[in-house]
Amino acid sequence: MAQTLAEQILSHAAGHPVGAGELVIVEPDVVMSHDSLTPSIIRIAQDELGMPEIRFKDRLVFVLDHVSPPATVGTANSQNQVRRFAQERGIRLFDVGRGICHQVLVEEGIAGPGKIVVGSDSHSTGYGSVGAFGTGMGSTDVALVWATGRTWLRVPETVRIAIQGRFGEWVTPKDLALKICKELTISGANYAALEYHGLDWLDLPGRQTLASMAVEVGAKVGIVPPTGLEDEGIHAPNWLYVDPQAAYTQTLNIDLAGLTPQVAMPHAVDHVVDLPDVSGTQVDVVFLGTCTNGRYEDMRDAAQVLRGKRISERVRLLVTPASSRELARAAADGTLSILIEAGAVLTSPGCGACMGRHQGTLGEDDVCLSTGNRNFRGRMGAPSAQIYLASPAVAAATALTGAITDPREI
Repeated sequence: MAQTLAEQILSHAAGHPVGAGELVIVEPDVVMSHDSLTPSIIRIAQDELGMPEIRFKDRLVFVLDHVSPPATVGTANSQNQVRRFAQERGIRLFDVGRGICHQVLVEEGIAGPGKIVVGSDSHSTGYGSVGAFGTGMGSTDVALVWATGRTWLRVPETVRIAIQGRFGEWVTPKDLALKICKELTISGANYAALEYHGLDWLDLPGRQTLASMAVEVGAKVGIVPPTGLEDEGIHAPNWLYVDPQAAYTQTLNIDLAGLTPQVAMPHAVDHVVDLPDVSGTQVDVVFLGTCTNGRYEDMRDAAQVLRGKRISERVRLLVTPASSRELARAAADGTLSILIEAGAVLTSPGCGACMGRHQGTLGEDDVCLSTGNRNFRGRMGAPSAQIYLASPAVAAATALTGAITDPREI
């Protein structure tokens, strides 16, 4: 029976072959929740489910990353509740400053090829970067997994993303992710699996960018075959492989040779244009970070553009590393020094300004160029603020000039 990657993973978990459209009951390998929703999951589990004990507590992971460190007394109290609960129950917890949940679980090897990873965050699709079936769930669903160790899933249809060629100068995986959003649209892959082919040469950070943004077209999961990551210590089980006979509902072909820097305009992720269409748009804030583009490689790209230069006086450049490890890497080779000397403001690892609750909240009518994954109205603060999405290289060039700029012109 020829199967897609999503079908293979769910078949292995269910113990029998399954196909698109079927319902399966499986035991997730990893159950992640973060500081914003873990308190509500605890409440549901205790007050509504009357849960006496967590089943498979060794599969649970808590990460304090969304408001890290806490910005209010209420948030601090909620995080303390999570810490106490984790300590009492013996649950793994990554505390403030360790980094974004999706980055941390990949770094720690907790997410891996063939695993089912569910999380209380929509960008849990990011675990597909290492060949996992990563998907987001609501608080009640996560609480039920705590209590029973199981969940039900509908096996998704699969959309094949067929990539040819290589990136041109200052064209990046973020530009590819935005191009996919433009072509498929914000609801073009609802409850589908995206399966990315032709990227065995792409590094892990690039794969994380793509998988993170799979949810922006409505996808249930976004899976990059783990082939090519052996040097990272990531090895797929022998039952997980790309089957040339697998059936796909759609194939989207993209030739990287013709791809140019892309920009998503306010207020929709699929409102994507070629950079020249918005070149010269003045901005107030440039944000470099998130689970999509807050890694060392992203900071390095920005530093290459900004080396020996100073950002525009009209711009505030915020840099939020995705994790403590990525921060340490950028510090070790001088990347951080270049960014700081250029005028960047460095914040602690975590989600930062992405969700508009601290460390760079946008004010009324602010215009922001972000390397994040969402530009919905009010996403980063004031509803009147405007958010453009682009790559780290475009972000750096924009910070330099004060207006949306093609890094190839710097």
